[in-house]
Amino acid sequence: MQKTFSQEQRNTGTMDDTGATKTSSKSTFGFLLSYTRPHRVTFLLFFCCTVVAIAADLLQPYLVKVAIDDNIMIGKNDYRQLLIICAIYLGLSLSSFLFTYLQNNLLQFAGQSIIARIRNDLFKHITKQSMSFFDRTPSGSLITNVSSDTETLNQFFTQVLLSLIRDGMTLIFIIVIMFELNVTLTLYCLILLPIIALIAIGFRAYMRKTYQNSRTALSRLIAFVAENLAGMNLIQVFHQGKEQQSRFTDRNQTYLGANLREIRTNVVFNRSFDMLGSLSIAFVTWLGGEAVFHKTIEFGVLYAFITYIRQFFQPISTITQQWNTLQSTTVSVNRIWNIFSFEPEVSDAAVLHDVDMKQVKGRIDFNHIRFAYREGSPVIHDLDLHIHPGEMIGIVGTTGAGKSSLISLLCRFYDVNRGSIMIDGTDIRDIPQEKLHRLIGLVQQEPYLYSGSIVDNIRMFDETISREEAIRACQLVGADVLIGRMKHGYDTLLSERGSGLSAGERQLISFARIIVFQPKVLILDEATANLDSYTEQLIQRALKVVSEQRTTIVIAHRLSTVLQADRIIVMSGGNVVEEGSHLQLLELHGYYEQFYLYSQGKMEVGAG
Repeated sequence: MQKTFSQEQRNTGTMDDTGATKTSSKSTFGFLLSYTRPHRVTFLLFFCCTVVAIAADLLQPYLVKVAIDDNIMIGKNDYRQLLIICAIYLGLSLSSFLFTYLQNNLLQFAGQSIIARIRNDLFKHITKQSMSFFDRTPSGSLITNVSSDTETLNQFFTQVLLSLIRDGMTLIFIIVIMFELNVTLTLYCLILLPIIALIAIGFRAYMRKTYQNSRTALSRLIAFVAENLAGMNLIQVFHQGKEQQSRFTDRNQTYLGANLREIRTNVVFNRSFDMLGSLSIAFVTWLGGEAVFHKTIEFGVLYAFITYIRQFFQPISTITQQWNTLQSTTVSVNRIWNIFSFEPEVSDAAVLHDVDMKQVKGRIDFNHIRFAYREGSPVIHDLDLHIHPGEMIGIVGTTGAGKSSLISLLCRFYDVNRGSIMIDGTDIRDIPQEKLHRLIGLVQQEPYLYSGSIVDNIRMFDETISREEAIRACQLVGADVLIGRMKHGYDTLLSERGSGLSAGERQLISFARIIVFQPKVLILDEATANLDSYTEQLIQRALKVVSEQRTTIVIAHRLSTVLQADRIIVMSGGNVVEEGSHLQLLELHGYYEQFYLYSQGKMEVGAG
């Protein structure tokens, strides 16, 4: 975003029930203006080309009028004058073609550049949001914002703006020429302008509503499709194909109905102007014919006037045909504005601490922290935990105990409501987020792999990391053998999320990332929960490699993962209820002992 697009401007919008944002025209204008400023010269050239193209086009009927009244009707057979008029007519036609071509290309260049920048800024803004933003915003809506809404805005610059300027100026030029030709006929024609205004006002509110309903229905349809594609395995396992198809059909029918209402409204609106145009031409022909018979005007004037009145309604018709896109643009701009109006709840402090990555030891202090996703429902209470540099900590507990929330706070996906989290004595809120995320390496239960080669997934598309470093990392964690079996080795292309690789192979690649990026703190969030025993042993060996000289926090689903940890933390209800080594915790005969007996099959769930 440009610096001229201020925070104050972005915070003037409020969301309505359709997902669009109600903004003032001033703020919306400021939003668009901030992107058009770099293209001022291009828009000026576009305006100049438009003026020349319109002038060249509208002078052609006037030349025919001159040829008729000053030559043909008076019986003057001046072929030289007619040839000059023909040459000028040809020159005007060529000029109109040339400058129309230039105006379209200039506007396309400016419009496409603006949309590319908006789309880029929008994606960048979305990626900077905190996790809470994604918790409450459907991914389908964001996909619509980045793709469909920006494309609608693209149509505004390349179609609506062109029509408003070109056709608006054409109307002004035509009215001036018509007054020059005959004042009386022009005044009769201008009687139609209030009728046009009344029709536009009458349709405006209803048309805006139909366009908003159509956009909302499309957004919900896309969100439903995205949700189903993400959970396709569950749909097939539980034989939900027919049920989901039925739900999709309902949403599709809703979108179909909204689209048809939009189209019907648009057709009625545009045909009303077509009817007015035809009636006005008939009216002018009748009045003008009477005047020609009574010799109060010349025949050439009537010809030119009929041509101009036909051209008068053509730009009006074109402008009204863009009404659909203009209304859609208003909705899309508001939706895009709404995304830009969100500021990350987690942001860098005004004054940041300069962290020397090489000097970080890895001491972590959770100082009496409290955290709630929703006000009044804390998931972590007064938690006080201190982890020494290089220590391996295992965290166990039932679902909802606060294990993953604790890790999310350390990674600063969310900020604590009270207390502080420190690394080597520095509050993580005072560390730049970019450096904090380089300090902490996170391996999740389902590691995310991108579309691309294996080597690019290991180095996360960072070209500053050599191929040799990525391969050496794979050799250290034991992934080299598995990758070597693939046909194209490290150049094997992966599809989205790494489909085609086993869970263990994906985890080994994520461990190789840790080696490559060398974080000081390593977090494993249920990293072995879905692995078989053989693969888990591979992961355990890889874990020993990647945890060397690093502070390691392991959230465990299987207790076998944390048996060798320096210390095991047992959480329940957002609090630390027990801590110690495996043997020390067993001697307490408390929560941990129950977990251990469950894992060994020596106690039934609900017993004890």
